[in-house]
Amino acid sequence: QVHLVESGGGLAQPGGSLRLSCAASGFTFGSYAMGWYRQAPGKECEPVAIIASTGGSTNIADSVKGRFTISRDNAKNTVYLQMNSLKPEDTAVYYCNVPGDDYGTCPYDFWGQGTQVTVSS
Repeated sequence: QVHLVESGGGLAQPGGSLRLSCAASGFTFGSYAMGWYRQAPGKECEPVAIIASTGGSTNIADSVKGRFTISRDNAKNTVYLQMNSLKPEDTAVYYCNVPGDDYGTCPYDFWGQGTQVTVSS
């Protein structure tokens, strides 16, 4: 019943931008914090950004701070990740999810399919 559908990924050049969206259904979206996470082959999963249920506060990973912005529209049950000044090391599958108890780690598994982001010249 719970569904999270990530979209907006694709191929970008270094220095380019992408905007990811995550459409949620099956739960009371506005009652939960939401996070974006990324997973690349050979690397550990990394939390990149978390936003409070109301959108009033955010946690941003140092690796993307100043470049990525997380936001949400509770009326649309959607959370966004604006990605600017992209670097090749941002290449990964990006997932949205309800955070676990430890904001510094990825969830045990993801509820959605993720969206591929590839940054390459």
